Amino acid sequence: MRSHEVDFKLYGDDMQFVEIELDPKETVVAEAGAMMMMDQDITMETIFGDGSKNSGSKLFGAAKRMLTGESLFMTAFTNDGYDKQKVSFASPYPGKIIPVDLAQVGGKLVCQKDAFLCAAKGVSIGIDFRKKLGVGFFGGEGFILQKLEGDGLCFIHAGGTIVKKELLPGEKLRVDTGCLVAMTKDINYNIEFVGGVKNSLFGGEGLFLASLTGPGSVWIQSLPFSRLASRVFASAPQVAGDSRDEGSILGSLGNLFER
Repeated sequence: MRSHEVDFKLYGDDMQFVEIELDPKETVVAEAGAMMMMDQDITMETIFGDGSKNSGSKLFGAAKRMLTGESLFMTAFTNDGYDKQKVSFASPYPGKIIPVDLAQVGGKLVCQKDAFLCAAKGVSIGIDFRKKLGVGFFGGEGFILQKLEGDGLCFIHAGGTIVKKELLPGEKLRVDTGCLVAMTKDINYNIEFVGGVKNSLFGGEGLFLASLTGPGSVWIQSLPFSRLASRVFASAPQVAGDSRDEGSILGSLGNLFER
């Protein structure tokens, strides 16, 4: 069954939201908590899974989503009026929203497990497990990926600046596992050891990189949310409201001389 054909418009630059226009009886499905605003004739319904599967497949798909920390439920927004209605979804952190027409990328997109924002009803949202041993043990953020399948529009979000790379057959690109946002189905994904004692101990880039081999398209983000969160956490005072060591060369060690 074909996915619903929805129209959209993106607003903003670094804190974007997408406005989706629905014809009567059209539906868009989104992650819980993504909705920003909606017109009066849009009805909201919490559904089990993504609404595109039968009951048996729903249960299996929801169980896999639970393993990644995702919600068992999603939210469906339907235009129950007689005129066009709009519903908007916001990006959860600074970055970009990327619209992808699955019909133009072979019917499948593989992306980071927290990248999905919303999609036209009929798009299947599942989990793409990497079965290779090296990917499983060392893939980090890239180990468990989402897969979006169907022929409709889907929207994913990523942090910082986004760049799309087109890889030719056999062409290879190596990226930090957290910087990978999405890739088309024909991209060969693997994990490579950085190599070298100095690189491993002092490089600061991690021991492993994601290796992507064409043909296909790859989307890369400049600021993974995990990197942003770790920098904020490292800069925060250890005790809420206590900023005495902030900016000090000694840091928290300076407190030893105050007692």
